[in-house]
Amino acid sequence: MLSAHEIQKFSRHLKLPDFGLAQQQKLKDAKVLVVGAGGLGSPVLQYLTASGVGTIGIVEFDKIELSNLQRQVLYNEADVGFPKIQKAAESISKQNPELTIHLHEMQLQNENAIEIISQYDLVIDGSDNFPTRYLVNDACVLTAKPLVYGSVYRYEGQVSVFNALLDNGERSCNYRDLFPEPPPPELAPNCAEGGVLGVLPGVIGCLQVNEAIKLITGIGEALINKILIVDLQELLFRSFVIKKNDAIKIEELIDYEQFCNHSLAKAGSNNNSMSGEIKEITVQELKQWRDEGKDFQLIDVRETYEYDVCHLDGELIPLADLVMNEPKIAKDKDVVVHCRSGARSAAAINQIQQIYGLENLYNLKGGILAWSAEIDPSVPQY
Repeated sequence: MLSAHEIQKFSRHLKLPDFGLAQQQKLKDAKVLVVGAGGLGSPVLQYLTASGVGTIGIVEFDKIELSNLQRQVLYNEADVGFPKIQKAAESISKQNPELTIHLHEMQLQNENAIEIISQYDLVIDGSDNFPTRYLVNDACVLTAKPLVYGSVYRYEGQVSVFNALLDNGERSCNYRDLFPEPPPPELAPNCAEGGVLGVLPGVIGCLQVNEAIKLITGIGEALINKILIVDLQELLFRSFVIKKNDAIKIEELIDYEQFCNHSLAKAGSNNNSMSGEIKEITVQELKQWRDEGKDFQLIDVRETYEYDVCHLDGELIPLADLVMNEPKIAKDKDVVVHCRSGARSAAAINQIQQIYGLENLYNLKGGILAWSAEIDPSVPQY
């Protein structure tokens, strides 16, 4: 039952048409799991707590970085270096002292996803990578849990409700009905690589909580079998119908890293002259090459705006332009390819090896972030 304190606290809810004590009690009784306490997770956790949800679980293993603060509004500069899950829990517990919080300080993986998700009534996905999104979706399907999906990139975000229980006893569309397969890794940069407008996760995260409240209380019409696209540059909100794909069957959890990096996995089978392996060089080895005066080529496959922030004096050839600029790649000496973290440069090398069969390419392990952390701290991290 709601206490007198809670009735006063949530009185603005109770005055809403179609929203009364019964709906607020449903929120108090609800157990919601939030995957990720970053850009989306921050507003999701704040507004879930403010709405009166009684039990919240958080899955997070990352630490707070300075570059997070532009959008991850749960944290401040004094929190940099601390675990996100710790600071998130401290913040929302102050917001609602009656809240029950379960902390899962770990990466969501095949070995723990079913066990964790099974404990909750509903899941909100605030992850920022495709392997986790597919894992969360499939685990929700296998455990019969509704999933509120959200994603952000640059100026655009998406929101939808997956695997909701329908009146006929069936489940609504899930993430795989919308995206049966992930895009190639080289075409799917994350926010750290492609950027994101700081307010966008706030908008999308609030919309995710809005859908969660509707699912829990039964008010309104949720985004079931539909996806909402939000464009903040043009301030456009568009929704599209999602259709069920009966050919897609989810019967078990799979290797999601391999599934979402299929273009790399196929390298060996698509090119008879290459093993599909990508050679790597560490930042210490790169420094040694420079100190020794070794003759090699350094190629930077980031975007122009990233190069303007910081660079290692390499030749800038953005990933999207690399294949067309193959003549610029040296054939008579070693070539080191780098990006921000090493992911895009690995995809770039994979492309070039598959198409042109070059064997003199090395991926800079950890990218320019590793160079900044281990060799030259004056190089800014972003």
